Amino acid sequence: MDKKSQNNESVAIKSAFGAANRAALINSYFSDQVDEIPVNVAWTHIYRLLLWTDQTTGLGHCYESDKSQPGKRWYARSLAFHDWLSTALGVTPADLSKHIDWLFLRAAEDLAAYVLQRAAKDMAKAEAQRKPYAGRGFPKPGEDPEFVALVKEVLGDHFSSEPPLEVWNILVQRVRQYLALDNKRKNLVGEGFEDVIAQIVNRSCRRDDMEIFTRRVLHELPGFNRSRAGDKVNKVDVAVIRPSVRTLITAKWSVRADREKQFITDFADYVTAESDRKPFEYVFVTNEFDPARLMRACEQLSGNALMFTHVVHISTDALKATYGPSVDGQDEAASMRKVLRHIDEGRLISLQQWLTMLKSS
Repeated sequence: MDKKSQNNESVAIKSAFGAANRAALINSYFSDQVDEIPVNVAWTHIYRLLLWTDQTTGLGHCYESDKSQPGKRWYARSLAFHDWLSTALGVTPADLSKHIDWLFLRAAEDLAAYVLQRAAKDMAKAEAQRKPYAGRGFPKPGEDPEFVALVKEVLGDHFSSEPPLEVWNILVQRVRQYLALDNKRKNLVGEGFEDVIAQIVNRSCRRDDMEIFTRRVLHELPGFNRSRAGDKVNKVDVAVIRPSVRTLITAKWSVRADREKQFITDFADYVTAESDRKPFEYVFVTNEFDPARLMRACEQLSGNALMFTHVVHISTDALKATYGPSVDGQDEAASMRKVLRHIDEGRLISLQQWLTMLKSS
């Protein structure tokens, strides 16, 4: 592939998985739903849009893939999560993959349409470029003899006839595209989660005096000062502004160690920039399943008070079902028990509970 073709494909991927197309796809999904989303089913839309199937286990993804492989403790929990979600959505375990990952699959379809459109033009140009070397056995675009040999070794005895070279090349390109696309999931889920949360709040808690923002610079929100010159620009994932209260939301599908530190830094910035001398809510919304990370979010302090006003999980029922299988690890077992206690005590709440509070405030 020449540089121009690579640039064209890069632009296509950015377009298919970028903000504009993502917003159009999310709007398209919700246009098929009822105008107002009942809070008790809001979580289902998030999972249908964003949850995916782990490629190596075939199960709904709830934890890091390398720790969820068969034989490891999170494989049993992944099976429990898959079973719970299938039942909750009213589908069979075998068919669950057909009812989730909507946003990623539609973005991939948009990219595939572009690639097919470009393919014929690119190959026509390539043939003209190759013409001076005709008859000298130059490799054709897309050839990968090692991959073909691997497939033949595994599946060769099951072929009724030998596929022609063109078919092998198509398979190689499709596999390469498949692997490249999955790497784009992180970007799609990251900002896509923020966009979907904003849509869910708007469609389940709609009111005339409420404003909802995504990825807005802090000082552009009511009651927060501009940062000092040279300071890093602080964008709030989602903000819900009502006359009675301002809610700043950090929405993270999962949590890494560096993000945990960023939560504390962000909150300090929010406190420093607050200019109305009025309280504001700092809410964490996540789909994290790691018990230690959830426990730390629930217990994180700022001064002598809890930092997060609310810690919200997409489904606390999913957590309970996933933590159900026997555990083999005292530290992990202890943190799971703490998370379950935080749920029982109302420190860790479900999306449904949080939306209900938003709707009534």
